[in-house]
Amino acid sequence: MQSVRPSECVVIIPTYNERENVSDIIDAVLRQPVRMDVLIIDDGSPDGTANIVREKMAANPGRVHLVERQGKLGLGTAYIAGFRWALERKQYQYIFEMDADFSHNPDSLPELYRAVTEGGADVAVGSRYVTGVNVVNWPMGRVIMSYYASVYVRKVTGLKVHDTTAGFVCYRRRVLETLELDKIRFKGYAFQIEMKFTAAKCGFKIVEVPIVFVNRVLGTSKMSGGIFGEAFFGVMQLKLSSWFRKYPKPVE
Repeated sequence: MQSVRPSECVVIIPTYNERENVSDIIDAVLRQPVRMDVLIIDDGSPDGTANIVREKMAANPGRVHLVERQGKLGLGTAYIAGFRWALERKQYQYIFEMDADFSHNPDSLPELYRAVTEGGADVAVGSRYVTGVNVVNWPMGRVIMSYYASVYVRKVTGLKVHDTTAGFVCYRRRVLETLELDKIRFKGYAFQIEMKFTAAKCGFKIVEVPIVFVNRVLGTSKMSGGIFGEAFFGVMQLKLSSWFRKYPKPVE
């Protein structure tokens, strides 16, 4: 029997009460033409999300993985835990992050992959705003808030990224090895901004790939006013602290 080459790609998906979506999102990632593994970071979902993931692990040995945490510890810390997990496994050269609720289309994963493997990017961002406003089924107020939040971030930080709060991203391994993950502080939208800002400060090339973002159909949004507040004030903190911080050079 011919052995299957281990995947170089892993898709990290944080979950909290995603039982309606988690099985389908795992299946959608596994069927991509580029072989990709899945890592679910579950924050103690009381709805049994982790049990569904364990069933998927049994059905797809070596392809689906689960890290369980006790309680809601924040989106940023979930991704940091996932990044560390992936970096401990040398096979993973391309590390993705995406939502569990299908707001990010899994069929766009290969486009992010190609932007990094063929397009010269170190970080590929699935962007809602690089070709206008590509958002479906969001209330107009939320679209306006999100769009102008990214404008605000660009003005304050100088980042050349249209969708600074995007959570659909592919990183080359060496980016995450370089970024000093223990110094990433923010947990919500500001986490996404901080990751891109730090990558840019370290000299990595960030490329935006146009996507269509679709508001969740099943389950409950985890958005809160505190998340927006952290992002607003966090951007100023990032800019100010960057004046006094020496950023590491890329790991070769």
